[in-house]
Parts: sequence; structure tokens; C-alpha cells
Amino acid sequence: MPSAIFPCSSPPPPKKNGITKLTNCRLVRGDSLVWDDVWVSPVTGKILRSQTAFYDELMLPDQTIDLGGRIVSPGFIECQLNGAFGFNFSTVLEDMSQYGKSVRDLNKRLVTTGVTSYIPTVTSQTSDLYHKVLPYLGPSGHSRSSDDGAESLGAHVEGPFLNPAKNGVHNRAVLREARSFGDLEDMYGWSCNINPPPGGPTVKMITVAPELGSSMTPTIIPELVSRGVIVSIGHSEATYEEASAAVAAGATMITHLFNAMRPLHHRNPGIFGVLGGIARPPFFGVIADGIHLHPTTIKIAWNAHPEGFILVTDAMHMVGLADGVYEWTNGEGEHFIVKKGSVLHLQGSDTIAGSSITLIECVNNFLNWSGATVPQAIKAVTATPAAMLGVQGIKGCLDAGADADLVILSESERKEGEGVGGKMRELVVDEVWKFGARVFQRE
Repeated sequence: MPSAIFPCSSPPPPKKNGITKLTNCRLVRGDSLVWDDVWVSPVTGKILRSQTAFYDELMLPDQTIDLGGRIVSPGFIECQLNGAFGFNFSTVLEDMSQYGKSVRDLNKRLVTTGVTSYIPTVTSQTSDLYHKVLPYLGPSGHSRSSDDGAESLGAHVEGPFLNPAKNGVHNRAVLREARSFGDLEDMYGWSCNINPPPGGPTVKMITVAPELGSSMTPTIIPELVSRGVIVSIGHSEATYEEASAAVAAGATMITHLFNAMRPLHHRNPGIFGVLGGIARPPFFGVIADGIHLHPTTIKIAWNAHPEGFILVTDAMHMVGLADGVYEWTNGEGEHFIVKKGSVLHLQGSDTIAGSSITLIECVNNFLNWSGATVPQAIKAVTATPAAMLGVQGIKGCLDAGADADLVILSESERKEGEGVGGKMRELVVDEVWKFGARVFQRE
């Protein structure tokens, strides 16, 4: 005889699923902070739709964490990182297996700053260097573990097709002019770097000076875009007309706005002019370290096109290191960079050599210089870079189905300082979650 079924009996207890419910917290949604809960799964690595999990799949969280009113942000996305914690992406090692290990070590340390995704940047170099390092810098893919730390979304090659008159610290000896798309294929490599393998091209973004060569804007830029590569304008003497033509051809980003480009002029606004002079202005990176740009300049850029405003660090490998003189191999020959506090200069000159700031410091600076709200500042390192990179809905948001990359932030306010209204606001990274698992907690 079959066993009896009792309609009033209790259902079996739910199975352990690893789901965490974060409650009593304010979620960054658009330009607002919204009191709500968020459910994350380390099994799927995704943010869950809580009602579907509860009512349809009969799942309950294994743990509930009360965040005490703190802010939950999507994981930060860094769009211009040259290196950090002593490792420079533009480096060839005698044993290149150590290069991969150094990248993995950097990823684990980078995530503690709130950065969960980034595009590692390689500066103007020789073709041989690109061929050797780029295979290590492509998209990390979905097979990664949360323990791996921050993930690459693909490499950013900043050069060498740049204007020698706006080289910054890039070595003029390696700068080139592209006459055909084949010049890019030869420079960066064919099969794995600028032709899309599964998961997207190794090279996610290329910075070029669009005024160089007759082929760059009408031919090369559209070809790159057709292959899924983002084209950014930078290190350039482009006029407003030349920059507008590049955007019309498919360029959608500007590399570190105002720096290493033709300055704004009332008769020709140059690259900056496209932010207010065309129907669909591009995204643009801004280094908010107080050295590259005056705070008022940053505020002007944000007001000109807030939907395209992206905070970047342009950080070098001196991030996290003590003051001193550091070797930097840039193309052929050796160069040295002097670190004093947060300022980096090419040795023997007053040329700024990137930064040693973190992305959360850029967010805090922007907050205090612009009068932006907390959600607006966070958007500049989450939703906006995600849109620029074409990963919106997966990164940069807290929507159900998105990757469960989270930053838990506490905030404070001090009366002293140079912030708006004489008050200094500060966000502090308390916790970082990657693919639904907590990977960092501030002591």
C-alpha cells in the first residue's frame, strides 16, 4: 500500500543554496538611493529576483545580513588602468608565465579598492610587446571564480597611433601613423587580439588620434567598430571638425578629456566641443586626482554631458607603493618616474606621468568638487562605463540577472575642507562582493 499523503503536513525544508539576502540597505538605482533588499547567489554569480526565487522556486536565503543603512553599489568599473601594486601591464618579462601570475595577483588586490571589472591599459609600445602581453589581458570569461578578484573585460591599447605633438609620456620613437587596417593587424596581432574570438576581442578599446593619415576616420575606425572594438579619441591635435567626423565614423569615447589634446579655443573648441556640438556625443574619461585637471574643469565637463561622464584613474604601477623613483620601460629605452605623494612625473621634467590614485578616491573628489549626489558620482564608475563598454544589464547595475558584483559603502561628512558648502563627503569601501561571494571586508 502506498504511503499516505497528509495535505496539512509541512513541506520539506528548503535545500541549502548559498543565497545571501542583504537587507536594511540603500541600493544605487539610477540617480537615486532606494531602500530595498538584494538577493545574490554564489552558485549562479547573479543577482536574483527575490519574488521569483521565493514564490516560484521555493528558495529562502541561507543567510541574511543587516547592513545598517549602508549603501550597496554595483561593482566599480575602471576604464584606464596602466598597472598597480608594482606591476605594469606594458612590461615584457623573461618568463612570461610570471606575467600571468602578476596579473592574477593584481586582480586580487585591485578588488579591495572596489574595482570588480576593468580594462587593463597598454601604452604606446613596439609590436613585439603587444604580441606578447595582450593574450594575457583579454576578457576573463564566465569560468572565473570569485576568488580570482577583479576581472578583465578586454584590453585597452592606448597607442601607438597617436600624435607625436601630444605624446604626454608616451615614447615618440614608437608612435606610428596607420595607412591601412593591416597596420593595426600587424601592430597588435591578428588571430587573438583584434579579431573577435568567442567572448569578444582581446582588445576591447583602442585610443587613436583621428587626424593622422587619410585612412583613419573613413576606413579604419568603421572597420574596428565592425569587429566589436571601441574607438576612443586621444593624444590628439584634432580640430572640432576632425573629432566630429571621427565620432560620425564610429568613435564613441574620449581618452582622459583635456589631457594630451588640443585645448578648448573659442574659435575652435577641439575635441571638447563634440560634447555639446553634435547630436550623439561620445563618452569621455576624466581623471579626478586634482593634478590632471582643475576641479572646476571637471565640473564643466560633467555639466556639458553628464550621461557620458566616466571617472578613470590613469593609474600607474606606483599605486600602493612608497614615494621614490621607479623604472618604467616605455617602448625602446628605459625611463623613470618619480612618485611624490600622489603626484607622478617623468624624471627630469614636469610632465605628468599618469596617477597613483584609486577609483574610490576619484569618486570622493568628484563628490566634493561638483555638488553631485552620491548616486550620480557612483554612476560615473558603474552604469556609465558599463554602457560605454556595451555590458549594461550585466555589469554596472543591481538588476535581477546582472552579475552579483557589489560594493558596500559607508559614508561620512566633515565640516572642514574644500567641499561644496564647506563640507567634505567621503565614501568608504567596507565590503566587496564578486559573483555573489564576499571577497573583501574592511577591518
